[in-house]
Parts: sequence; structure tokens; C-alpha cells
Amino acid sequence: MFKRLPILCAAMLALAACSHGSDQAGSAAPTPPPATSAGTPAAPASSASATPASTAPAAAASTPASATPAAPAPAPTAFVDDGTWVEGKHYFRIEPAQPKATSTSKIEVLEVFSYGCPACNAFHPTVSKLAQELPANAEMAYLPASFIPQENWPMLQRAYFAAQALGVAEKGNDAMYDAVWKTRELSAMNASNSGLKPPSALPTIDDAAKVYAKFGADPKEFAAVANSFTINTKMKRADELVKAYGVEGTPTIVIDGKYRFSPPEVGSYEKSVQLAKWLVAKEAAGK
Repeated sequence: MFKRLPILCAAMLALAACSHGSDQAGSAAPTPPPATSAGTPAAPASSASATPASTAPAAAASTPASATPAAPAPAPTAFVDDGTWVEGKHYFRIEPAQPKATSTSKIEVLEVFSYGCPACNAFHPTVSKLAQELPANAEMAYLPASFIPQENWPMLQRAYFAAQALGVAEKGNDAMYDAVWKTRELSAMNASNSGLKPPSALPTIDDAAKVYAKFGADPKEFAAVANSFTINTKMKRADELVKAYGVEGTPTIVIDGKYRFSPPEVGSYEKSVQLAKWLVAKEAAGK
């Protein structure tokens, strides 16, 4: 379970998971998280206990792609339950099962994320690795969360859906993380990194449009699309799905609207990849 302390998610260590709260972010776990095989620490623990909605309309999500051609997807593997992964400990069943976030006919592996979440930024390379290693019967997708408005998550969610509508979400995926955490042009933190900017000084959709302009989006068109009824509807549906999936922290991985887990529940980033692929095999086997 997340501990909820009066500190800001964006001001925490890069691997601290961001939790769902009305006016505060989650905190780092009280003990250092385990390291991956590559030596990268995993994010601290979270839980997801929100009551899933009985129905929630699906929100569209795109799959960011790398600049180089993707290798052929691995063949699906047979499902083997050797006791490594335990329901209720490493992953959780979503009851009742919810709609997918996309219209894919494949098994959907969904990351609930925010560009403004430091844990998502740290987990991003692992997600890219997972996307490359998914079997041919599965597809990676992304759903932006908005539950920390004081850190500008709703604007970043709006920007993602606008970019998706204009066909530049995939191209600009890495750049958006960089704009928050490297160049800081979209950061919610003040110049001294001692706290949040006042609401009036937070980056706007026009600032996000400048990032996507590097990938061919017209800034004026981007702003118009971002503020449209269609994007407002997508944002509402995304929020409904986040609640229906029982997501309380980011990043969270959701498999086909039926299972969810977050990296700290698994133990490491590398194990997160293994669990996601195991759940895909479980879903494919109808177990």
C-alpha cells in the first residue's frame, strides 16, 4: 500500500511511484527497492484498491514506436504455471473484467502512465523493451492518467490525445519525457527545483505543441484539436478506465482489461517484463 505523505511526486526520486490522491503524491517505499539484473533499482511498492466501475467506455491509445524498424514479434509461448507468479501478490485480477483501451483484436498490454510521473520516466526504457519482446498475439498500448492535477497531469494527458489524433504521439513519445525531465520545458517544478510552479505558471498546451511541432504538428492546429470536444471525451473515458482498472499509482500495467500489476509488486523492472509476457500467455490459454 502506498504511504501518502505531503510531498510532491515530481520532487521525489526518479524511481518513486506516483500515487492517486486528491492533493498529494505518493512517497518512496521505506526500504530501498530491489535491483534489476542490470543494476537499475525498481520503483517502490503500490497497490490498486479503487472499486472498478461495472462499465467504462474504451479510450483510444497509441503505441509509441522506435525510430528503427521493429524486429518480427516473437512467436507466442505456451502457458506454464510453475508457481513463480502469485495472484494477489505479484498481480491482481480486475473484477469484473473491463474493456480494453484500444480496439485491437490482440491481447492488449497497456501501460497507465503520465509524462509527469518520475517513476514512469524511469520505467520508460523497460516499457520499450517489453513492447519489443511481446509475442505476435499481443500489442502494447498506452493510457495517460490525470490524477495529479497540481503537477499538470491533465494537460499532459490532453497533449497525448491531441498528438494521437494528429498522428504524432508515437514520434513524440520520447521527446515528451525529455521535455519534462531533461530540458524541463514542460516541468511543473520551479526553477530552483524546490517546489511546484504556481498554477498560472504551469506549462500549457501551447508549450506541449512546440514539442510536437518538431515532428510535423502545426502548433495552432494542435491547440485547436487539444481543446476540442473529441479530446475532452477521450480524457473523460481515460479517467473512467483508470478508475475501472483499479489503478492508484503509475506506472501500472494492465493485461486485456483483466489483470494489473505495478513494478514494485513484482520486484524489479526485468521481472515486470517477464510477468507481462506470462500474463499474455495465461490470457491466450484462457486460464
